[in-house]
Amino acid sequence: MLVVNRKGGKMEALETDEVESLPHSKLASRIMRHLAKRPSYAKEIARALGEEEQKIYYHVRGLEKLKLIKKQRERIMGGAVARYYALSSPSFFVRFGEFSPASVIPQESAFLYPLIEHGRLNACIVLGSPDPHGPEGARARDAYYAVDLALFLGSHLMESAPSVVLDTDIDREGMKGNLIIVGGPVTNRVAKIMNDSLPVRFAGKDVYSSATKKMYKSENTGIIVKTKNPLNKESTVLLLAGKRHAGTKAAILALYRSFAKNYAVVEGIDSDGDGIVDDVKILE
Repeated sequence: MLVVNRKGGKMEALETDEVESLPHSKLASRIMRHLAKRPSYAKEIARALGEEEQKIYYHVRGLEKLKLIKKQRERIMGGAVARYYALSSPSFFVRFGEFSPASVIPQESAFLYPLIEHGRLNACIVLGSPDPHGPEGARARDAYYAVDLALFLGSHLMESAPSVVLDTDIDREGMKGNLIIVGGPVTNRVAKIMNDSLPVRFAGKDVYSSATKKMYKSENTGIIVKTKNPLNKESTVLLLAGKRHAGTKAAILALYRSFAKNYAVVEGIDSDGDGIVDDVKILE
């Protein structure tokens, strides 16, 4: 099988064998690291590691018995047979849990942690209800753009499970967990409950940033905020919302980019003039 490593945005792979256990001896581990560089015989290993030859023979026999190393070749040296050993695999791993079905190797994202952890969604997605609700009798239109959000999150997941709830159906206790909230305080009551605690928030009909003291008035303004859940500091909230539904779409489009900080103010752009937001500008 393969072990996959992501490094600098690139993917690396290494052949590996599953084993029952790995050696606990520090000397045995040193021998394996030496053999990872080049095949060697016991006397040569002893010289390289500064250890007694008998100790090396003892550990080599143990490693061979565990099938962690194997005899590669023999050579007559000074009338004696020198047996060269090499690792039986470039790497080894010990499995404690069971494998899970996976059709893809999920991407990893520090920004999405702990909402996504080990390829599994560890959060509830809260959408505004499409039915009239709240003091203004608002109908949420953000659910349409949640499809784009689902496609993005799916690229980070090995498996999926029911995880969506309407803002009208989640109770106070449910709000204390990890949440991905789609939509602003007018159409999503959970967003309204969280709003005043956010570093970037909705102030009346506009968006206000407490970091820059700026007020954003464009109808296509959206925000991305990742923060501790105000109702439970052990949990995390990710809010994707806009002044109007076009701003929410802009926030979701912006999520496809990499973020170095836990909030952003964005503006949806209609780049081809067809009246539909299809690009996004990061304002802060």
